[in-house]
Amino acid sequence: MLSTGLPQGAVPKLERPGPLRDRVYEALLELITTRALRPGQHLVESELAGHLGVSRQPVREALQRLNTEGWVDLRPAQGAFVREPTDEEADQLLTVRTLLEAEAARLAARNADEEGIHALDQIVEQGLLAVESDDVDAAFALNARFHAKIMELAGNAVLAELAAQVDRRVRWYHTPVARQRGRQSWIEHQELVTAILNRDEQEAVRLMREHTEHTRRSYHARDRS
Repeated sequence: MLSTGLPQGAVPKLERPGPLRDRVYEALLELITTRALRPGQHLVESELAGHLGVSRQPVREALQRLNTEGWVDLRPAQGAFVREPTDEEADQLLTVRTLLEAEAARLAARNADEEGIHALDQIVEQGLLAVESDDVDAAFALNARFHAKIMELAGNAVLAELAAQVDRRVRWYHTPVARQRGRQSWIEHQELVTAILNRDEQEAVRLMREHTEHTRRSYHARDRS
């Protein structure tokens, strides 16, 4: 077994077209944010190149870019390692997320149409089914869809652009608590849909703030559970 230790089926296929270094970057970033490559894990260029079916050069370039963006640590004479996020960084990121998501919920309560609210209902139904079947990957993907849909229904392109910038880091922190949050997270989603349906902007803001705060607390409690 290669020391990189990627789970079976975890390596994404490199999509074409586009510069190879960019596709390798996207593949590695996906593996990091989903924690298929774990915080602190040693990243061996030759092994990653073998997994992805490329030469070492685009892997090296991708690791340098990931280092610049704070996803990877390049250590002299040691190599590359997946960065270990700190609790302070988690607090800062999730605080920003709360501000963006709460405003999106308020605008969605004001602007969402019947079709959009129905779409939210369907995502919640699918999310509850995923939790009941213990399909953590599906529940995680549906959670991302739910929050993206609220952002879409808010109808503010600048807000959506800012949210997209923090989305991947949110996934990085949310992944370890996805199972822990479980059904309760989707109950909170249901309550939020009801507030949006009722055009209750203040209630939507309150519920979204509570929802993101629960995620923050779960992240900090993950090692004690």
